[in-house]
Amino acid sequence: MDKIDIAVQRIRPEAVMPRYLSDLAAGMDLHAALKWPLTLKPGERALVPTGLAMAIPSGYEGQVRPRSGLALNHGVTLVNAPGTIDADYRGEIGIILINHGQEDFTIKPADRIAQLVIGRVLQARFSEVSSLDETRRGSGGFGHTGFREELDHS
Repeated sequence: MDKIDIAVQRIRPEAVMPRYLSDLAAGMDLHAALKWPLTLKPGERALVPTGLAMAIPSGYEGQVRPRSGLALNHGVTLVNAPGTIDADYRGEIGIILINHGQEDFTIKPADRIAQLVIGRVLQARFSEVSSLDETRRGSGGFGHTGFREELDHS
């Protein structure tokens, strides 16, 4: 498995350094850098600090993703999933959590609140054209890949 070096700065004393919890894990947990618990009421969202800043190398990004256990067990997820940490960003990483559950959810200091996956990035060059090549799908939007038709015929 390829590895890259990423410099991480702890900017809050309560920050927990990210780490992989298994040999083949794609993501590492990000933790809440809180001094005291934070409660999210149903429908409420908050920016939760991680206490970390990092220097992601050029050609890579950090993808911030929800934790499946929080989503399944409590209805807590990320508002902007996945979030992107650009290679030139050097500020504190914050996680925008939302409580879609029906009960209050309390985030305690050092709780695991999101996952971080490092991915390669390509930048595109855009060329304006007067028309595009034809495809079978054409301009069919939502539900036009056949899934809806399969349900209608079953």
